[in-house]
Amino acid sequence: MYDLAIIGAGPAAMSAAVYAARYKMKVAMVGKLPGGYVNEAHAVENWLGDKSVAGPELVARFFEHVKSMEIDIITTDVRGITKKDKTFVIIKEGGEIEAERIILAIGTERNKLGIKGENEFLGKGVSYCTTCDAFFFRDRTVAIVGGSDSACTGALVLADIAKKVYLVYRQGELRAEPTWVADVKKNEKIELVLNANPTEVIGENTVTGLVLDTGNTLKVDGVFVEIGTTPGKAITASLGVKTDEKGYIVVNDDQSTNVPGVWAAGDITNKNNKLKQIIVAASEGSVATYGAYLDKKSQK
Repeated sequence: MYDLAIIGAGPAAMSAAVYAARYKMKVAMVGKLPGGYVNEAHAVENWLGDKSVAGPELVARFFEHVKSMEIDIITTDVRGITKKDKTFVIIKEGGEIEAERIILAIGTERNKLGIKGENEFLGKGVSYCTTCDAFFFRDRTVAIVGGSDSACTGALVLADIAKKVYLVYRQGELRAEPTWVADVKKNEKIELVLNANPTEVIGENTVTGLVLDTGNTLKVDGVFVEIGTTPGKAITASLGVKTDEKGYIVVNDDQSTNVPGVWAAGDITNKNNKLKQIIVAASEGSVATYGAYLDKKSQK
């Protein structure tokens, strides 16, 4: 029986776990991939104390910190959570664990374009992970769809490898941080294609083009999709956790939810929806754990 089980393994979860260990709580962190999407970051340049650090390197430092403390790290997927009396049963690969309290730091899932050819060419030129797959397109022409930080940084990664990069966005101005926008605009390999929506990925055995609603077809060898994420709903629905109209978990100032014994932190919450950043997730994780710790003290 754990005092606290943290579901997830990203920055929010790891921050929550470190704080729980410092509060001398018996804690388990259950998640498949330590670091989550941070592993895909080419460069993180807004983490205090690091002018620029690769995502995987930052994750490795986070994880080393977690491993140095009294935290049970269970590297596996969570298949479901049920309530039993006053405790929670976390169903995972290979068995179950029980906890008196839980923090949901389960992050989000990548959005898809939902256009013809997208699924057909997945792994054959369509990718949702720029840093994972960019090296396959050395000296080739690619398109990246999106206008956020991840799209702009992805375009810069691709520009270091590919021959040419089209950055396709549905609005007239990119919405990334001004620094990233400036870097994109001054990169000679990147061509902005604004006010355009993809309608179809075409090809034969692999991708050969991206059709736009402007009537143009970009001749490309690959299409990278960076159009944001959506919160998963399976676990929240099973627990009866309240979500907003977009599916994000509604939390109070202490990160608690409407379900007693359940807190939430990170990208899955409805707080700071316009600033889904590592530093925000880590902050919410620490606040959630403090709330769980106060709850534990009150039960004595």
